[in-house]
Amino acid sequence: MPSHSPIYDTSARLLAPLEAYVPVTVLRWTPPVTPLSDALTAGGVIVAYLATIFGLRAVLRAVKAGRTPTDTKSTKGAANPAEAQRKRDPPVIDARVLKYPFLIHNILLSLGSGWLLALILEEVVPIMRRNGPFYSICGEGAWTMRLETFYIINYYFKYWELVDTLFLVLKEKPLAFLHVYHHSATALLCFTQLQGKTSVSWVVIALNLAVHVLMYAYYALTSMGIRVPWKKAVTVSQIVQFVIDLFVVFFASYNYWAFNKWGMQKYTLGSCSGTEYAALSGMGVLSSYLVLFILFYQKTYLQKKGKQAVQAMTGQSQKKANGKSE
Repeated sequence: MPSHSPIYDTSARLLAPLEAYVPVTVLRWTPPVTPLSDALTAGGVIVAYLATIFGLRAVLRAVKAGRTPTDTKSTKGAANPAEAQRKRDPPVIDARVLKYPFLIHNILLSLGSGWLLALILEEVVPIMRRNGPFYSICGEGAWTMRLETFYIINYYFKYWELVDTLFLVLKEKPLAFLHVYHHSATALLCFTQLQGKTSVSWVVIALNLAVHVLMYAYYALTSMGIRVPWKKAVTVSQIVQFVIDLFVVFFASYNYWAFNKWGMQKYTLGSCSGTEYAALSGMGVLSSYLVLFILFYQKTYLQKKGKQAVQAMTGQSQKKANGKSE
């Protein structure tokens, strides 16, 4: 008889040799025994992350400030001032040293995100077929043991993704608030949802994994010098992701409060499983993401496009003026 979960079964067979080395508490959310399952430890790791990246950035800046530039020529008038400045005062760590670790990091995260997405969908789709969409996001039985394991793996992925920022610092790239906030808050958001056992979690996680398949593939390809026209599409997909997230999470939260707190049972489809704190943190963090990513899109693409249009018009005006003067 064919298996109804071939991806899970194949993964289990491939990972069977590691089973003896993985405690069951890693695969079942059992605070505080499961690693990073208590608030103090999870928060401590994020504090350590922030201290590390900002401390390392300060050290690299101090090293650069104490050395003599390799080229004393001015970068003014250069075709690419930023590149000219990097040649004049190169990074402390040679970019070639980071190239392959960065490539491997992104390939593994893209493939890992795709694998985990497939596992989650393989578990969720049958639940939805048997019981309907509402049950799949609100029913207590929609939080299965397998899904809990997948959510824990996804949670650990969020700490692995903190390495993204380490590469930015080592490459001496700017640290945007959005990047640092998003990486920090997402790890803590996953923690709150595991604590609250919100059945709607799979929607947010699946969409996030789908975006990460594209995003980390984009980083991997560009690190190999391959031009990929995905950058804008990745940002748009993130915004669409948060819009869908918020619609589903607010819908689930409304059903919970209307059914259990507001006496409006006849205006709901039923109650929703999960804790109030998990629902509030989900709505708050996801709302902040949507606002920040829209602002990022506006600044990166719309304002840039406007500046390019102004520069083009200015250039045309100058050409006309020069033609008349001749």
